[in-house]
Amino acid sequence: MTSPVNEYDYLVLGGGSAGSVIASRLSENPGVTVALVEAGGGGNSWVVNTPIAGALMVPSRLNNWAFQTVPQKALNGRIGYQPRGRALGGSSAVNAMVYVRGHRWDYDHWAASGCTGWSFDDVLPYFRKAEHNERGASPWHGTGGPLNVADSRTGNRWQEIFLTAAREAQFRMNDDFNGPEQEGFGVYQLTQKNGERWSAARGYLFPHIGRRANLNIVTGAQVTRILFEGRRAVGAEFRRDGAIRRLRARREVILSAGALQSPHLLMLSGVGNGADLASHGIDVVHHLPGVGRNLQDHPDFIFGYEAKSLDLIGLSMAGFRRFFGEMRRYRRERTGTLASNFAEAGGFLKTRPDLPAPDIQIHFVMAMVDDHARRLRWGHGFSSHLCLLRPKSRGTVKLAAPDPFTPPLIDPNFLDHPDDMADMVAGFKMTRRIMDAPALASRRGRDLFTSDVRTDDEIRAVLRARVDTVYHPAGTCRMGVGPDAVVAPDLRIIGLEGLRVADVSIMPTLIGGNTNAPAVMIGEKAADLIAGAGVRAAAA
Repeated sequence: MTSPVNEYDYLVLGGGSAGSVIASRLSENPGVTVALVEAGGGGNSWVVNTPIAGALMVPSRLNNWAFQTVPQKALNGRIGYQPRGRALGGSSAVNAMVYVRGHRWDYDHWAASGCTGWSFDDVLPYFRKAEHNERGASPWHGTGGPLNVADSRTGNRWQEIFLTAAREAQFRMNDDFNGPEQEGFGVYQLTQKNGERWSAARGYLFPHIGRRANLNIVTGAQVTRILFEGRRAVGAEFRRDGAIRRLRARREVILSAGALQSPHLLMLSGVGNGADLASHGIDVVHHLPGVGRNLQDHPDFIFGYEAKSLDLIGLSMAGFRRFFGEMRRYRRERTGTLASNFAEAGGFLKTRPDLPAPDIQIHFVMAMVDDHARRLRWGHGFSSHLCLLRPKSRGTVKLAAPDPFTPPLIDPNFLDHPDDMADMVAGFKMTRRIMDAPALASRRGRDLFTSDVRTDDEIRAVLRARVDTVYHPAGTCRMGVGPDAVVAPDLRIIGLEGLRVADVSIMPTLIGGNTNAPAVMIGEKAADLIAGAGVRAAAA
Protein backbone atom coordinates (compact mmCIF):
# COMPACT_ATOMS: atom_id res chain seq x y z
CA MET A 1 0.00 0.00 0.00
CA THR A 2 1.41 3.36 -0.95
CA SER A 3 -0.39 5.38 1.74
CA PRO A 4 -1.67 4.88 5.30
CA VAL A 5 -5.06 6.31 4.30
CA ASN A 6 -7.80 3.69 4.83
CA GLU A 7 -10.84 5.56 3.53
CA TYR A 8 -11.54 6.57 -0.06
CA ASP A 9 -14.45 7.87 -2.06
CA TYR A 10 -14.44 4.80 -4.32
CA LEU A 11 -13.14 1.32 -3.66
CA VAL A 12 -12.63 -0.89 -6.74
CA LEU A 13 -12.29 -4.60 -5.98
CA GLY A 14 -10.38 -6.29 -8.80
CA GLY A 15 -7.83 -4.83 -11.20
CA GLY A 16 -8.85 -6.75 -14.32
CA SER A 17 -10.03 -5.46 -17.68
CA ALA A 18 -13.03 -3.57 -16.27
CA GLY A 19 -11.56 -2.67 -12.87
CA SER A 20 -8.47 -1.07 -14.43
CA VAL A 21 -10.70 1.13 -16.57
CA ILE A 22 -12.95 2.17 -13.69
CA ALA A 23 -10.11 3.10 -11.33
CA SER A 24 -8.39 5.06 -14.07
CA ARG A 25 -11.44 6.96 -15.24
CA LEU A 26 -12.73 7.82 -11.75
CA SER A 27 -9.30 9.08 -10.66
CA GLU A 28 -9.23 11.52 -13.61
CA ASN A 29 -11.25 13.72 -11.27
CA PRO A 30 -8.71 15.14 -8.77
CA GLY A 31 -11.58 15.89 -6.42
CA VAL A 32 -12.18 12.23 -5.56
CA THR A 33 -9.99 9.47 -4.13
CA VAL A 34 -9.87 5.94 -5.50
CA ALA A 35 -8.35 2.71 -4.21
CA LEU A 36 -7.98 -0.38 -6.36
CA VAL A 37 -7.43 -3.74 -4.66
CA GLU A 38 -5.96 -6.61 -6.72
CA ALA A 39 -5.06 -10.12 -5.54
CA GLY A 40 -2.28 -10.61 -8.09
CA GLY A 41 0.92 -8.79 -8.87
CA GLY A 42 1.86 -5.81 -10.99
CA GLY A 43 1.29 -7.40 -14.40
CA ASN A 44 4.17 -5.53 -16.05
CA SER A 45 6.89 -8.16 -16.49
CA TRP A 46 8.48 -9.34 -19.74
CA VAL A 47 6.40 -12.52 -19.47
CA VAL A 48 3.21 -10.47 -19.63
CA ASN A 49 4.42 -7.99 -22.24
CA THR A 50 5.93 -10.49 -24.71
CA PRO A 51 2.97 -11.98 -26.60
CA ILE A 52 4.34 -15.47 -27.18
CA ALA A 53 5.06 -15.85 -23.45
CA GLY A 54 1.33 -16.18 -22.91
CA ALA A 55 1.99 -19.86 -23.61
CA LEU A 56 3.80 -19.98 -20.27
CA MET A 57 0.92 -18.49 -18.29
CA VAL A 58 -2.23 -20.22 -19.55
CA PRO A 59 -1.24 -23.79 -18.59
CA SER A 60 0.47 -22.75 -15.33
CA ARG A 61 -0.24 -20.76 -12.17
CA LEU A 62 1.93 -17.88 -13.36
CA ASN A 63 -0.34 -14.80 -13.14
CA ASN A 64 -3.21 -17.28 -13.30
CA TRP A 65 -5.83 -18.54 -10.84
CA ALA A 66 -5.93 -21.84 -12.80
CA PHE A 67 -9.39 -22.88 -11.60
CA GLN A 68 -11.05 -26.21 -12.35
CA THR A 69 -14.68 -27.03 -12.99
CA VAL A 70 -16.80 -29.66 -11.33
CA PRO A 71 -17.23 -32.86 -13.41
CA GLN A 72 -19.21 -32.07 -16.57
CA LYS A 73 -22.06 -34.50 -17.00
CA ALA A 74 -22.41 -33.96 -20.76
CA LEU A 75 -18.64 -34.31 -21.27
CA ASN A 76 -18.22 -37.84 -19.91
CA GLY A 77 -17.73 -36.52 -16.38
CA ARG A 78 -14.52 -34.71 -17.27
CA ILE A 79 -13.18 -31.91 -15.07
CA GLY A 80 -12.52 -28.80 -17.13
CA TYR A 81 -9.92 -26.07 -16.78
CA GLN A 82 -10.66 -22.37 -16.19
CA PRO A 83 -7.56 -20.14 -16.39
CA ARG A 84 -8.21 -16.57 -15.25
CA GLY A 85 -5.72 -13.71 -14.99
CA ARG A 86 -4.25 -12.93 -11.57
CA ALA A 87 -2.42 -9.61 -11.98
CA LEU A 88 -3.18 -6.01 -12.78
CA GLY A 89 -4.97 -6.24 -16.11
CA GLY A 90 -6.65 -9.49 -15.10
CA SER A 91 -7.21 -11.84 -18.00
CA SER A 92 -6.03 -9.17 -20.45
CA ALA A 93 -2.57 -9.92 -19.01
CA VAL A 94 -2.72 -13.60 -20.02
CA ASN A 95 -5.17 -13.86 -22.93
CA ALA A 96 -4.68 -14.18 -26.69
CA MET A 97 -5.19 -10.42 -27.14
CA VAL A 98 -7.95 -10.87 -29.76
CA TYR A 99 -9.96 -7.66 -30.09
CA VAL A 100 -13.60 -8.50 -30.88
CA ARG A 101 -16.62 -6.54 -29.67
CA GLY A 102 -19.40 -8.97 -30.51
CA HIS A 103 -22.34 -8.43 -32.83
CA ARG A 104 -24.79 -5.52 -32.86
CA TRP A 105 -27.57 -8.07 -32.23
CA ASP A 106 -26.06 -9.01 -28.85
CA TYR A 107 -26.42 -5.56 -27.34
CA ASP A 108 -29.75 -4.80 -28.95
CA HIS A 109 -30.96 -8.08 -27.45
CA TRP A 110 -29.79 -6.92 -24.01
CA ALA A 111 -31.72 -3.67 -24.37
CA ALA A 112 -34.84 -5.46 -25.58
CA SER A 113 -34.73 -7.76 -22.56
CA GLY A 114 -34.84 -4.88 -20.07
CA CYS A 115 -31.26 -3.55 -20.00
CA THR A 116 -32.08 0.04 -20.90
CA GLY A 117 -29.07 1.98 -22.13
CA TRP A 118 -27.15 -1.07 -23.35
CA SER A 119 -28.13 -1.26 -27.03
CA PHE A 120 -25.36 -1.32 -29.61
CA ASP A 121 -25.84 2.36 -30.37
CA ASP A 122 -25.55 3.04 -26.62
CA VAL A 123 -22.31 1.10 -26.14
CA LEU A 124 -20.49 1.86 -29.42
CA PRO A 125 -19.33 5.28 -28.14
CA TYR A 126 -17.66 3.54 -25.17
CA PHE A 127 -15.87 1.06 -27.43
CA ARG A 128 -14.64 4.00 -29.53
CA LYS A 129 -13.68 6.01 -26.43
CA ALA A 130 -11.54 3.15 -25.14
CA GLU A 131 -9.79 2.47 -28.41
CA HIS A 132 -6.73 3.74 -30.15
CA ASN A 133 -6.99 1.81 -33.38
CA GLU A 134 -3.83 2.08 -35.44
CA ARG A 135 -5.90 1.85 -38.65
CA GLY A 136 -7.34 5.28 -37.83
CA ALA A 137 -10.63 6.78 -36.73
CA SER A 138 -13.92 5.92 -38.42
CA PRO A 139 -17.58 5.64 -37.45
CA TRP A 140 -16.68 2.18 -36.13
CA HIS A 141 -13.33 2.91 -34.50
CA GLY A 142 -11.73 5.44 -32.22
CA THR A 143 -8.27 6.92 -31.82
CA GLY A 144 -6.65 8.50 -28.80
CA GLY A 145 -8.05 6.01 -26.27
CA PRO A 146 -5.92 4.11 -23.75
CA LEU A 147 -6.47 0.64 -25.29
CA ASN A 148 -4.14 0.21 -28.26
CA VAL A 149 -5.55 -1.96 -31.06
CA ALA A 150 -3.20 -3.07 -33.81
CA ASP A 151 -2.84 -5.47 -36.70
CA SER A 152 -0.77 -8.63 -36.35
CA ARG A 153 2.99 -8.09 -36.75
CA THR A 154 4.11 -11.69 -37.27
CA GLY A 155 4.02 -11.74 -41.07
CA ASN A 156 3.29 -15.46 -40.82
CA ARG A 157 2.47 -16.95 -44.23
CA TRP A 158 0.06 -19.42 -42.61
CA GLN A 159 -2.43 -16.60 -42.13
CA GLU A 160 -2.89 -16.44 -45.89
CA ILE A 161 -2.79 -20.23 -46.25
CA PHE A 162 -5.71 -20.45 -43.83
CA LEU A 163 -7.63 -17.68 -45.58
CA THR A 164 -7.06 -19.36 -48.94
CA ALA A 165 -8.55 -22.56 -47.52
CA ALA A 166 -11.58 -20.58 -46.28
CA ARG A 167 -12.03 -19.15 -49.78
CA GLU A 168 -11.72 -22.62 -51.28
CA ALA A 169 -14.47 -23.74 -48.92
CA GLN A 170 -16.65 -20.93 -50.32
CA PHE A 171 -16.64 -18.67 -47.27
CA ARG A 172 -16.50 -14.89 -47.52
CA MET A 173 -13.62 -12.71 -46.34
CA ASN A 174 -13.80 -9.89 -43.77
CA ASP A 175 -10.99 -7.47 -42.95
CA ASP A 176 -12.72 -5.96 -39.89
CA PHE A 177 -14.75 -8.10 -37.50
CA ASN A 178 -15.67 -4.92 -35.60
CA GLY A 179 -17.03 -3.09 -38.63
CA PRO A 180 -20.44 -3.12 -40.31
CA GLU A 181 -20.50 -6.92 -40.69
CA GLN A 182 -19.02 -9.63 -38.50
CA GLU A 183 -19.46 -12.69 -40.71
CA GLY A 184 -16.49 -13.94 -42.70
CA PHE A 185 -12.79 -14.75 -42.31
CA GLY A 186 -9.74 -12.61 -41.74
CA VAL A 187 -6.82 -11.81 -39.46
CA TYR A 188 -7.68 -10.69 -35.94
CA GLN A 189 -6.79 -7.27 -34.62
CA LEU A 190 -5.04 -7.41 -31.27
CA THR A 191 -4.60 -5.44 -28.07
CA GLN A 192 -0.93 -4.87 -28.84
CA LYS A 193 1.35 -1.89 -29.33
CA ASN A 194 4.67 -2.11 -31.12
CA GLY A 195 4.38 -5.90 -31.02
CA GLU A 196 3.89 -6.02 -27.23
CA ARG A 197 0.83 -6.98 -25.20
CA TRP A 198 -1.28 -3.96 -24.32
CA SER A 199 -3.30 -5.09 -21.33
CA ALA A 200 -6.02 -2.97 -19.75
CA ALA A 201 -3.62 -2.14 -16.93
CA ARG A 202 -0.92 -1.07 -19.35
CA GLY A 203 -3.32 1.26 -21.09
CA TYR A 204 -5.31 2.60 -18.16
CA LEU A 205 -3.23 2.26 -14.98
CA PHE A 206 0.52 2.20 -15.55
CA PRO A 207 0.74 5.74 -16.99
CA HIS A 208 -0.77 7.11 -13.76
CA ILE A 209 0.98 5.08 -11.04
CA GLY A 210 2.94 7.52 -8.91
CA ARG A 211 1.50 10.47 -10.81
CA ARG A 212 -2.03 10.67 -9.47
CA ALA A 213 -2.00 11.32 -5.76
CA ASN A 214 -5.69 10.40 -5.56
CA LEU A 215 -5.16 6.85 -6.93
CA ASN A 216 -3.91 4.10 -4.64
CA ILE A 217 -3.28 0.65 -6.10
CA VAL A 218 -2.92 -2.25 -3.68
CA THR A 219 -1.57 -5.48 -5.18
CA GLY A 220 -1.07 -8.88 -3.58
CA ALA A 221 -4.28 -8.29 -1.63
CA GLN A 222 -7.04 -10.89 -1.83
CA VAL A 223 -10.43 -9.54 -0.81
CA THR A 224 -12.17 -11.81 1.68
CA ARG A 225 -15.49 -10.00 2.09
CA ILE A 226 -17.39 -6.81 1.42
CA LEU A 227 -18.30 -4.86 4.56
CA PHE A 228 -21.86 -3.70 5.17
CA GLU A 229 -23.61 -1.39 7.58
CA GLY A 230 -27.22 -2.48 7.29
CA ARG A 231 -27.91 -2.75 3.58
CA ARG A 232 -25.15 -0.34 2.53
CA ALA A 233 -21.71 -1.47 1.41
CA VAL A 234 -19.09 0.59 3.23
CA GLY A 235 -15.79 -1.12 2.47
CA ALA A 236 -13.89 -4.36 2.09
CA GLU A 237 -11.67 -6.68 4.06
CA PHE A 238 -8.62 -8.27 2.45
CA ARG A 239 -5.53 -10.28 3.30
CA ARG A 240 -2.12 -8.89 2.41
CA ASP A 241 1.28 -10.07 3.65
CA GLY A 242 -0.48 -12.48 6.00
CA ALA A 243 -2.48 -9.75 7.75
CA ILE A 244 -6.18 -8.91 7.49
CA ARG A 245 -6.77 -5.27 6.61
CA ARG A 246 -9.73 -3.06 5.79
CA LEU A 247 -10.49 -0.15 3.50
CA ARG A 248 -13.64 1.96 3.64
CA ALA A 249 -15.57 3.66 0.84
CA ARG A 250 -17.34 6.95 1.43
CA ARG A 251 -19.35 6.78 -1.79
CA GLU A 252 -19.34 3.37 -3.47
CA VAL A 253 -17.77 -0.06 -3.62
CA ILE A 254 -17.37 -1.38 -7.17
CA LEU A 255 -16.96 -5.14 -7.48
CA SER A 256 -14.97 -6.08 -10.58
CA ALA A 257 -13.54 -9.52 -9.87
CA GLY A 258 -14.89 -11.31 -12.96
CA ALA A 259 -17.54 -13.87 -13.78
CA LEU A 260 -16.20 -16.49 -11.37
CA GLN A 261 -15.05 -14.39 -8.43
CA SER A 262 -17.56 -11.54 -8.30
CA PRO A 263 -20.42 -13.91 -7.39
CA HIS A 264 -18.08 -15.84 -5.11
CA LEU A 265 -17.19 -12.69 -3.17
CA LEU A 266 -20.82 -11.61 -2.96
CA MET A 267 -21.78 -14.97 -1.46
CA LEU A 268 -18.88 -14.88 1.01
CA SER A 269 -20.18 -11.45 2.04
CA GLY A 270 -23.74 -12.64 2.68
CA VAL A 271 -25.34 -11.70 -0.65
CA GLY A 272 -26.92 -14.58 -2.56
CA ASN A 273 -29.38 -17.39 -2.07
CA GLY A 274 -30.20 -17.23 1.62
CA ALA A 275 -30.63 -20.97 2.11
CA ASP A 276 -27.29 -21.74 0.45
CA LEU A 277 -25.49 -19.10 2.51
CA ALA A 278 -27.03 -20.34 5.75
CA SER A 279 -25.93 -23.90 4.94
CA HIS A 280 -22.33 -22.62 5.02
CA GLY A 281 -22.86 -20.67 8.24
CA ILE A 282 -22.76 -17.28 6.50
CA ASP A 283 -25.01 -14.55 7.87
CA VAL A 284 -27.42 -13.39 5.19
CA VAL A 285 -27.12 -9.68 4.40
CA HIS A 286 -29.42 -9.82 1.38
CA HIS A 287 -31.30 -12.74 -0.18
CA LEU A 288 -30.57 -12.45 -3.91
CA PRO A 289 -31.00 -15.87 -5.53
CA GLY A 290 -29.58 -14.91 -8.93
CA VAL A 291 -26.03 -14.54 -7.62
CA GLY A 292 -23.93 -17.27 -9.21
CA ARG A 293 -26.63 -18.43 -11.61
CA ASN A 294 -26.76 -17.90 -15.39
CA LEU A 295 -23.12 -18.92 -15.96
CA GLN A 296 -22.43 -19.06 -19.69
CA ASP A 297 -19.23 -19.94 -21.48
CA HIS A 298 -18.28 -20.66 -25.07
CA PRO A 299 -17.79 -24.44 -25.47
CA ASP A 300 -14.74 -25.06 -27.62
CA PHE A 301 -13.39 -27.94 -29.70
CA ILE A 302 -9.89 -28.03 -31.21
CA PHE A 303 -8.84 -29.67 -34.46
CA GLY A 304 -5.10 -30.40 -34.50
CA TYR A 305 -2.68 -31.38 -37.28
CA GLU A 306 1.01 -31.99 -37.68
CA ALA A 307 2.73 -29.97 -40.42
CA LYS A 308 6.37 -29.75 -41.47
CA SER A 309 6.83 -26.01 -41.34
CA LEU A 310 9.11 -24.01 -39.08
CA ASP A 311 6.74 -21.07 -39.54
CA LEU A 312 4.48 -22.95 -37.12
CA ILE A 313 5.38 -22.80 -33.44
CA GLY A 314 6.54 -26.16 -32.13
CA LEU A 315 9.17 -28.27 -30.43
CA SER A 316 12.08 -29.48 -32.57
CA MET A 317 15.83 -28.97 -32.78
CA ALA A 318 15.43 -26.91 -35.95
CA GLY A 319 12.63 -24.98 -34.26
CA PHE A 320 14.85 -24.12 -31.31
CA ARG A 321 17.56 -22.81 -33.65
CA ARG A 322 15.02 -20.71 -35.53
CA PHE A 323 13.62 -19.38 -32.26
CA PHE A 324 16.94 -17.75 -31.33
CA GLY A 325 16.89 -15.90 -34.63
CA GLU A 326 13.31 -14.84 -33.97
CA MET A 327 14.40 -13.51 -30.56
CA ARG A 328 16.95 -11.26 -32.26
CA ARG A 329 14.32 -10.15 -34.78
CA TYR A 330 11.86 -9.30 -32.01
CA ARG A 331 14.46 -7.28 -30.11
CA ARG A 332 15.23 -5.26 -33.25
CA GLU A 333 11.80 -4.88 -34.81
CA ARG A 334 9.14 -6.19 -32.41
CA THR A 335 7.91 -8.42 -35.24
CA GLY A 336 7.87 -12.12 -36.05
CA THR A 337 7.12 -15.22 -34.01
CA LEU A 338 7.55 -13.63 -30.58
CA ALA A 339 4.80 -11.13 -31.45
CA SER A 340 2.38 -13.99 -32.10
CA ASN A 341 -0.84 -14.29 -30.15
CA PHE A 342 -1.06 -17.88 -31.52
CA ALA A 343 -4.72 -17.39 -32.60
CA GLU A 344 -3.75 -15.09 -35.45
CA ALA A 345 -6.63 -15.61 -37.89
CA GLY A 346 -10.18 -16.85 -37.81
CA GLY A 347 -13.74 -15.97 -38.57
CA PHE A 348 -17.44 -16.04 -37.82
CA LEU A 349 -20.04 -18.33 -39.40
CA LYS A 350 -23.76 -19.00 -39.32
CA THR A 351 -24.75 -22.65 -39.03
CA ARG A 352 -28.15 -21.66 -40.47
CA PRO A 353 -28.81 -18.84 -42.94
CA ASP A 354 -31.86 -17.56 -41.03
CA LEU A 355 -29.85 -16.66 -37.90
CA PRO A 356 -29.60 -12.93 -37.05
CA ALA A 357 -25.86 -13.20 -36.34
CA PRO A 358 -23.02 -15.71 -36.66
CA ASP A 359 -23.23 -18.44 -34.02
CA ILE A 360 -19.82 -20.06 -34.61
CA GLN A 361 -16.33 -18.59 -34.21
CA ILE A 362 -13.06 -20.11 -35.43
CA HIS A 363 -9.56 -19.30 -34.16
CA PHE A 364 -6.74 -20.56 -36.39
CA VAL A 365 -3.70 -21.23 -34.19
CA MET A 366 -0.07 -21.38 -35.34
CA ALA A 367 0.75 -24.39 -33.15
CA MET A 368 -0.58 -27.76 -32.11
CA VAL A 369 -2.72 -27.22 -29.01
CA ASP A 370 -3.67 -30.05 -26.69
CA ASP A 371 -5.41 -29.62 -23.32
CA HIS A 372 -4.74 -25.86 -23.05
CA ALA A 373 -1.04 -26.43 -23.86
CA ARG A 374 -0.74 -28.52 -20.72
CA ARG A 375 0.13 -31.51 -22.93
CA LEU A 376 3.06 -30.77 -25.23
CA ARG A 377 3.79 -32.59 -28.49
CA TRP A 378 7.09 -32.89 -30.33
CA GLY A 379 7.10 -31.35 -33.75
CA HIS A 380 5.23 -28.58 -35.52
CA GLY A 381 1.63 -28.15 -36.59
CA PHE A 382 -1.50 -26.02 -36.50
CA SER A 383 -4.84 -26.06 -34.72
CA SER A 384 -8.28 -24.67 -35.27
CA HIS A 385 -10.62 -23.80 -32.41
CA LEU A 386 -14.36 -24.11 -33.02
CA CYS A 387 -16.57 -22.42 -30.42
CA LEU A 388 -20.32 -21.97 -30.07
CA LEU A 389 -21.09 -18.29 -29.51
CA ARG A 390 -24.56 -18.34 -27.96
CA PRO A 391 -24.96 -21.59 -26.01
CA LYS A 392 -28.31 -22.30 -24.42
CA SER A 393 -26.80 -24.28 -21.56
CA ARG A 394 -26.62 -22.46 -18.24
CA GLY A 395 -24.34 -23.25 -15.32
CA THR A 396 -23.56 -21.97 -11.83
CA VAL A 397 -20.87 -20.68 -9.52
CA LYS A 398 -21.44 -21.85 -5.95
CA LEU A 399 -19.64 -21.81 -2.63
CA ALA A 400 -17.51 -24.83 -1.84
CA ALA A 401 -16.86 -23.56 1.70
CA PRO A 402 -17.15 -20.34 3.71
CA ASP A 403 -13.35 -20.01 3.57
CA PRO A 404 -12.56 -17.21 1.09
CA PHE A 405 -9.36 -18.98 0.03
CA THR A 406 -11.22 -22.09 -1.12
CA PRO A 407 -12.04 -21.77 -4.84
CA PRO A 408 -15.72 -21.77 -5.80
CA LEU A 409 -17.55 -24.68 -7.40
CA ILE A 410 -17.60 -23.81 -11.11
CA ASP A 411 -20.12 -25.64 -13.31
CA PRO A 412 -20.38 -24.32 -16.90
CA ASN A 413 -22.75 -27.22 -17.63
CA PHE A 414 -21.29 -27.50 -21.13
CA LEU A 415 -23.52 -29.03 -23.85
CA ASP A 416 -26.33 -29.72 -21.39
CA HIS A 417 -28.91 -28.25 -23.77
CA PRO A 418 -29.45 -30.53 -26.80
CA ASP A 419 -29.41 -27.57 -29.20
CA ASP A 420 -25.82 -26.82 -28.20
CA MET A 421 -24.67 -30.27 -29.28
CA ALA A 422 -26.60 -29.99 -32.56
CA ASP A 423 -25.05 -26.60 -33.30
CA MET A 424 -21.55 -27.84 -32.42
CA VAL A 425 -22.00 -30.78 -34.81
CA ALA A 426 -22.97 -28.34 -37.57
CA GLY A 427 -20.01 -26.12 -36.72
CA PHE A 428 -17.68 -29.15 -36.69
CA LYS A 429 -18.68 -29.97 -40.27
CA MET A 430 -18.21 -26.38 -41.45
CA THR A 431 -14.78 -26.12 -39.82
CA ARG A 432 -13.72 -29.43 -41.30
CA ARG A 433 -14.59 -28.08 -44.77
CA ILE A 434 -11.85 -25.50 -44.27
CA MET A 435 -9.39 -27.97 -42.77
CA ASP A 436 -9.95 -30.30 -45.75
CA ALA A 437 -9.66 -27.56 -48.37
CA PRO A 438 -6.61 -27.98 -50.66
CA ALA A 439 -4.56 -25.10 -49.21
CA LEU A 440 -4.42 -26.76 -45.80
CA ALA A 441 -4.93 -30.43 -46.70
CA SER A 442 -1.94 -30.36 -49.07
CA ARG A 443 0.36 -29.06 -46.31
CA ARG A 444 -0.74 -30.98 -43.26
CA GLY A 445 0.44 -34.26 -41.84
CA ARG A 446 -1.25 -36.44 -39.24
CA ASP A 447 -4.71 -35.52 -37.98
CA LEU A 448 -4.29 -35.72 -34.20
CA PHE A 449 -7.88 -35.91 -32.96
CA THR A 450 -10.41 -36.45 -35.75
CA SER A 451 -8.90 -38.79 -38.34
CA ASP A 452 -11.49 -41.54 -37.70
CA VAL A 453 -14.44 -39.22 -37.08
CA ARG A 454 -17.01 -39.31 -39.89
CA THR A 455 -20.59 -39.94 -38.74
CA ASP A 456 -22.71 -37.63 -36.59
CA ASP A 457 -22.47 -40.13 -33.74
CA GLU A 458 -18.68 -40.09 -34.00
CA ILE A 459 -18.68 -36.28 -34.06
CA ARG A 460 -20.83 -36.16 -30.93
CA ALA A 461 -18.52 -38.66 -29.24
CA VAL A 462 -15.36 -36.68 -29.97
CA LEU A 463 -17.07 -33.47 -28.84
CA ARG A 464 -17.98 -35.07 -25.51
CA ALA A 465 -14.40 -36.33 -25.21
CA ARG A 466 -12.59 -33.07 -25.98
CA VAL A 467 -14.78 -29.93 -25.61
CA ASP A 468 -13.73 -27.42 -22.94
CA THR A 469 -13.69 -23.65 -22.41
CA VAL A 470 -12.28 -21.02 -24.74
CA TYR A 471 -11.96 -18.75 -21.67
CA HIS A 472 -15.12 -16.62 -21.86
CA PRO A 473 -17.22 -17.20 -18.70
CA ALA A 474 -19.90 -14.56 -18.13
CA GLY A 475 -23.36 -13.85 -16.79
CA THR A 476 -23.21 -14.80 -13.10
CA CYS A 477 -24.40 -11.41 -11.78
CA ARG A 478 -26.99 -10.91 -14.49
CA MET A 479 -28.09 -7.40 -15.39
CA GLY A 480 -31.76 -6.85 -16.09
CA VAL A 481 -35.16 -7.60 -14.64
CA GLY A 482 -36.83 -10.70 -13.26
CA PRO A 483 -36.24 -13.05 -10.32
CA ASP A 484 -32.65 -13.98 -11.29
CA ALA A 485 -31.44 -10.43 -11.95
CA VAL A 486 -28.58 -9.28 -9.71
CA VAL A 487 -27.86 -5.76 -10.97
CA ALA A 488 -30.03 -3.07 -12.52
CA PRO A 489 -28.99 -1.41 -15.80
CA ASP A 490 -27.05 1.18 -13.77
CA LEU A 491 -25.07 -1.81 -12.37
CA ARG A 492 -26.24 -1.26 -8.78
CA ILE A 493 -26.93 -4.45 -6.86
CA ILE A 494 -30.69 -4.77 -6.62
CA GLY A 495 -31.86 -4.17 -3.05
CA LEU A 496 -28.56 -2.82 -1.69
CA GLU A 497 -26.90 0.58 -1.52
CA GLY A 498 -23.38 1.72 -2.30
CA LEU A 499 -22.46 -1.41 -4.27
CA ARG A 500 -22.19 -2.07 -7.99
CA VAL A 501 -20.84 -4.91 -10.10
CA ALA A 502 -18.97 -3.99 -13.28
CA ASP A 503 -17.38 -6.82 -15.26
CA VAL A 504 -18.53 -9.54 -17.67
CA SER A 505 -20.54 -11.20 -14.90
CA ILE A 506 -23.27 -8.61 -15.58
CA MET A 507 -23.85 -9.85 -19.15
CA PRO A 508 -27.42 -11.19 -19.43
CA THR A 509 -26.30 -13.31 -22.39
CA LEU A 510 -22.88 -14.02 -23.85
CA ILE A 511 -21.77 -11.83 -26.71
CA GLY A 512 -20.75 -13.35 -30.03
CA GLY A 513 -16.98 -13.20 -29.68
CA ASN A 514 -14.04 -12.79 -27.32
CA THR A 515 -14.98 -11.04 -24.09
CA ASN A 516 -12.04 -8.76 -23.30
CA ALA A 517 -13.10 -5.79 -25.45
CA PRO A 518 -16.65 -5.89 -24.00
CA ALA A 519 -15.16 -6.00 -20.48
CA VAL A 520 -13.28 -2.78 -21.22
CA MET A 521 -16.47 -1.24 -22.62
CA ILE A 522 -18.36 -2.24 -19.46
CA GLY A 523 -15.66 -0.50 -17.41
CA GLU A 524 -15.96 2.66 -19.49
CA LYS A 525 -19.75 2.77 -19.21
CA ALA A 526 -19.65 1.92 -15.51
CA ALA A 527 -17.22 4.78 -14.84
CA ASP A 528 -19.61 7.18 -16.55
CA LEU A 529 -22.57 5.87 -14.54
CA ILE A 530 -20.64 6.14 -11.27
CA ALA A 531 -19.18 9.58 -11.97
CA GLY A 532 -22.60 10.83 -13.02
CA ALA A 533 -24.11 9.58 -9.79
CA GLY A 534 -21.36 11.33 -7.84
CA VAL A 535 -22.05 14.62 -9.61
CA ARG A 536 -25.77 14.30 -8.92
CA ALA A 537 -25.11 13.52 -5.26
CA ALA A 538 -22.79 16.52 -4.88
CA ALA A 539 -25.35 18.80 -6.52
CA ALA A 540 -28.05 17.59 -4.18
